Amino acid sequence: MKRLLIGLGAALFLAGCASSGIDSLAPKTVGHVDLKRYQGTWYEQARLPMFFQRNCAQSEAHYSLKPEGDVAVLNRCRTAEGKWEEAKGTATPQVEGKTDKLWVEFDNWVSTVLPGVTKGDYWVLYLGDDYSTALVGNPDRRYLWLLSRKPQVDQQTRDELLSKAQQQGYDTTRLIWRTPDSKMPKGTK
Repeated sequence: MKRLLIGLGAALFLAGCASSGIDSLAPKTVGHVDLKRYQGTWYEQARLPMFFQRNCAQSEAHYSLKPEGDVAVLNRCRTAEGKWEEAKGTATPQVEGKTDKLWVEFDNWVSTVLPGVTKGDYWVLYLGDDYSTALVGNPDRRYLWLLSRKPQVDQQTRDELLSKAQQQGYDTTRLIWRTPDSKMPKGTK
């Protein structure tokens, strides 16, 4: 009888864990993004550390809507030495008709050799009413970007984005902030 009760308790515990699922632990997205309004230039204000942006002092993303509904992506990064690097790709909805969770795949040799394997999550977690600020991350909170339409933001906007990231469970103590223009080499814009 004792084994039966322990077994039932364990089964109920595991069922409770399974029913909560990863989605209940994942950050919440905005629900809908008007991709026409979202297209254009976004400046990274801060990001969590990641390998592919290890040399970036300033980053920006340029999005443009394609006729079939996908989004063309051009990411640019300026190194501390003032050199520009860029990567092109495409963002597509993870679920048809839903625009707040996208897959992004960059055009590089890895995606050519292993198509579909190199897709990354691009979840819009917060979007300002006027589409001037955004918070983008992924389900396991490994990646995070604080974005703005302006290269520099005021302290109030910075604090608001930080607060939104913290509310979503991100560790904001690890953020790498955009290097101000005044600290970049001259003549590299």
